[in-house]
Amino acid sequence: MTDNPPSLQVQDIGEQGLLKRLHKFCPPDMVGDDAAVMNLLPAQQLVITTDMLVDGVHFSEGTTSPEDAGWRAAAANLSDLAAMGAQPAGITVGLGITGTTPVSWVERLYHGMQSCLHQHNTPIVGGDIVRSPIITLSITAFGQAYPNRIIRRGAAQPGDAIIVTGCHGASRAGLELLLHPEFGQNLQSAERDSLTLAHQRPKPRLDVLPLLWEIFGQESPIPVAGMDSSDGLADAIVQLCQASAVGATIERNSIPIPPALNQLVPADRALEWALYGGEDFELVLCLPAAVAQKLLNQLGAGAAIVGTISSQAGVWLIDNAGIYPAQQLTLNQGFKHF
Repeated sequence: MTDNPPSLQVQDIGEQGLLKRLHKFCPPDMVGDDAAVMNLLPAQQLVITTDMLVDGVHFSEGTTSPEDAGWRAAAANLSDLAAMGAQPAGITVGLGITGTTPVSWVERLYHGMQSCLHQHNTPIVGGDIVRSPIITLSITAFGQAYPNRIIRRGAAQPGDAIIVTGCHGASRAGLELLLHPEFGQNLQSAERDSLTLAHQRPKPRLDVLPLLWEIFGQESPIPVAGMDSSDGLADAIVQLCQASAVGATIERNSIPIPPALNQLVPADRALEWALYGGEDFELVLCLPAAVAQKLLNQLGAGAAIVGTISSQAGVWLIDNAGIYPAQQLTLNQGFKHF
C-alpha cells in the first residue's frame, strides 16, 4: 500500500512533498492548478455538502484505522448527496495534520477514501493541507441532480409512509465491540464482523436513487421528502417532520434491527441504539404509501416502512401490541457536539 518507512514524518518532506505524493490519488488533469474544473451533465443542478471529522470525536486509533477513517469520511459525504437525490461528481479534501504525523498514515487515509469513492466513480479533485495540533479532515462533495429529482426535508405530507432503507443500530453496536473487545462473546465471528464493519465501513445508499427514479418516471416534482440517518433514526424523523411542519407515528416493532444486535443486548437497549445510536447512513424517506410499498419490494432485506406522517404535531413511538405506552421522540437524546 505504501513504500514509506514508518519513521518518515510529514515534517520531513514538507507540504509540497506531501502534496506530490497525494496527487496520485487524484485524476492527473484535475490537480496542479489553483482550482479544479469539473463538467456537469446538461440541465442538472450542482449539489454541495461539507462534512468535518476530528480525531478523538469522530474517529480514534483504538477503533478506526487510517483506511477506515478515510472510508467513513468519504461515505458520510456521499450519504448526504444520496439524501438529496444527487449523484456524486467529485470531492475536495481539507486535511489538518501535525508535523509528526507519519506520511504512511496520510497515504493510508487517502487509500481508504479512494476505496469508497471508486465504488461510486467519484474522484478526489483537489483540497488543502495545513498544520494543526489535532488531525482534522474536512471533505466537500459535489453532486449533480435534475431539479425535479432533488430530495428535500420539507416535502413530507400527511398520509405519507416513512420508509428506512436498512437496519439501524449496527454501527453503534460495532463501536461498542471495538471499544470493548470482551463484549459480545456469545456472537459468532461473522456476526461480530458484520457489526464492526457497519461502523468502520458504512455504505452510502446511492443505490436507492435509480430505484426511486424508475418508480416515479418523469413525474415532476417527485413527491418525496428525505434525509440520511447519520445522526440517528429518531433525529432524522424528527427533523423531517419539523421541516415539513407535520408529525408522525412510528411503530416500534417495525423498526428494522440487525438480528445480531438482538443477541448482543436486551430489546430495550437494541431499540435505543437503533433510534439514537447514529452513523448507520441509511436513507429515511417520506412518500405516498403505494410508492413506498413498491420501493420496499425492491430494496429487500433490512428495509421497512416504520410509520406514517400525520397532521398532528409531535413524533410518537407507539406499540400496536399495547405493551408499551406511547413515547415522544425528540432531538435531545442522540449525539450532540455541544
